[in-house]
Amino acid sequence: MKLLVTGGAGFIGSAVVRLAIGRGHQVVTLDALTYAGRLENLDSVADSPNHAFIRADLRDPDQLGPVFAQHRPDKVLHLAAETHVDRSIDGPRAFVETNVMGTYNLLEAARAYWVAEGRPEQFRFHHISTDEVFGSLGATGAFTEDTPYAPNSPYSASKASSDHLVRAWHATFGLPVLLTNCSNNYGPYQFPEKLIPTVVLNALQGKPIPVYGNGTNVRDWLYVEDHAEALLAVLEGGAAGRSYNIGGNREVSNIELVRAICTLLDELRPIAGTYADQIDFVTDRPGHDFRYAIDATRIADELGWQPATSLEDGLRRTVEWYLGNDSWWQGVQGHADFGKRIGLTA
Repeated sequence: MKLLVTGGAGFIGSAVVRLAIGRGHQVVTLDALTYAGRLENLDSVADSPNHAFIRADLRDPDQLGPVFAQHRPDKVLHLAAETHVDRSIDGPRAFVETNVMGTYNLLEAARAYWVAEGRPEQFRFHHISTDEVFGSLGATGAFTEDTPYAPNSPYSASKASSDHLVRAWHATFGLPVLLTNCSNNYGPYQFPEKLIPTVVLNALQGKPIPVYGNGTNVRDWLYVEDHAEALLAVLEGGAAGRSYNIGGNREVSNIELVRAICTLLDELRPIAGTYADQIDFVTDRPGHDFRYAIDATRIADELGWQPATSLEDGLRRTVEWYLGNDSWWQGVQGHADFGKRIGLTA
């Protein structure tokens, strides 16, 4: 297959690109290289004859048609998005422009290409989304593909909007789409504004480790390489027009997760005392969803996918990666917002 991967220089996108090329697929990576997109994430495939990189912005529709015309992809994996909830609270406009209008522009470019190519049966437009579109759960239950949408942040609202556009382009225009909603990802190459790399890097630098509220918010954690495997499984075997939930089957509260990371660091990079002494409970995020949990029965039953990495193994691999790649994370610390608390606007 020839795949067009948007956001392919980002955290999840680069994992998909590396896996797809490792399987012999041709990949065209499209990325605007905003603050979280880094070409270093693609160093291992940069010289592959099966990989091409294009710097382009989904917000500019004029940049997209030529990409389809020149590279003629068999399938599209759409991962490009603004993703950080705290940033969406401070600056929601960028999330609407990228996640909503950018998805619209890509859908229209893909539709025009699909029609011009004679509506090939094998073409797919795979839109990657989040479980946050479903809102917040109480102490029990899990999100299924039929859970009503109830987004609570500008980020999740923008992703919900893009999900609806994708479904509408299938129902109205017949564009063969796939949609997946995933739980919280973690692993190597994650930009250090997210929880797990923030904990690791603040701990290593002797800084307070921020935990929002009382730390009891619960998330289901999915190792990024397992997610990449799931995305290719859906792309290759999913039914057009169908959505699939992807989860790690491992729920844990934020404070439990933070303490587990501190325990790993105590073992792998010991200091006098314990890293857990740096934990600092801070003002909670406005509209902070209490709990997410994914019911991934459909993808297991229909496509045979299950997460292969336990949270314990995945956390160890992740912490070891950050310990062994300080040049990577030190390179992003020059960003203007790095290390600053954002998202407190109420």
